Amino acid sequence: MHYRRLGDTDIQVSQLCLGTMTWGEQNTPQEGYAQMDYALEQGINFFDTAELYSIPPKPETFGRTEEIIGDWFQERGTRDQVILGTKVVGKTPNMPWIRNGQTRLDRDNIKTALEDSLRRLKTDYVDLYQLHWSDRPTNRFGQLGYSRSDADVEDETARLHETLSVLDDVVKSGKVRYVGLSNETPWGVMTFLKLAEEHGLPRIVSIQNPYNLLNRTFEVGLSEVAIHENCGLLAYSPLAGGTLTGKYLDGQMPPGTRRAIDYRSSRYDNPQGEAATRAYLDIAKRHGLDPAQMAIAFVNQQPFLTSNILGATTLDDLKTNIDAAALTLSEEVLAEIEAVHQKHPNPCP
Repeated sequence: MHYRRLGDTDIQVSQLCLGTMTWGEQNTPQEGYAQMDYALEQGINFFDTAELYSIPPKPETFGRTEEIIGDWFQERGTRDQVILGTKVVGKTPNMPWIRNGQTRLDRDNIKTALEDSLRRLKTDYVDLYQLHWSDRPTNRFGQLGYSRSDADVEDETARLHETLSVLDDVVKSGKVRYVGLSNETPWGVMTFLKLAEEHGLPRIVSIQNPYNLLNRTFEVGLSEVAIHENCGLLAYSPLAGGTLTGKYLDGQMPPGTRRAIDYRSSRYDNPQGEAATRAYLDIAKRHGLDPAQMAIAFVNQQPFLTSNILGATTLDDLKTNIDAAALTLSEEVLAEIEAVHQKHPNPCP
């Protein structure tokens, strides 16, 4: 297993990170335990979760994934072996079960969310506390374009300053070691970094955004920020929600899969994405590569990556995905991937 530095910290995180959002919905606690046991054995020291999980979000399973991780920590005595990241949700109008639907990245919400996460996780600190998404309207979760809010830029900057000030408090309290962002834009990341420098507040150490063969939008703007500002990508959905395995082609809907149980539409479910997926599967077949491993290895080889977040619903799939850590794609394969990308650029942003 390869390791990379988390931002400007002294932490070395594994190049592969264990994603956890299926535990408590698609996976039982026992299956989650097995995945954590195996990942740790394979050298993965970085786990990612969120207060929102399990997925799909619903009141019955809110916080369940954190509870499973906390129970595993308690039973196995492994807390000190894991770099643990979790997240606090931003403003959302459609989840009334989270803090009575009044979620914001303000003092009361962040402090309440953190205390609840620590309780579920059965720990007194998290290594990386991330803002799951921003309060301001922006293009995320497949939304294109930008519609400016009524607030002006100064007001938006003031809100980010307030949020970062609260994060400063929880870092100083010892309950959080470092802070990161998720589903953010170049403006958001740079504004947080500027505020940290100007006011002596915690510096953002990572950006958790989607990145895969069907969605390489991180390369436009954010990749440069990640490299020059030492604020690397934690890539989620490297398999495009399982799409790049080919299991959803031709309208297939395997029982128990993410698309089969999620009431929300998938950004990866469109004709353009299917055409690109077929082309990537063809590359893998001609070169004798497992398509999932090829997709994961592509993400692993990006210079702006800190860690690649893997999620799996079966232990066998997790083993296959982790084995991709040993795969280096040839220049020939990379050239063919680039040719497909030029023909089908970002079909599933």
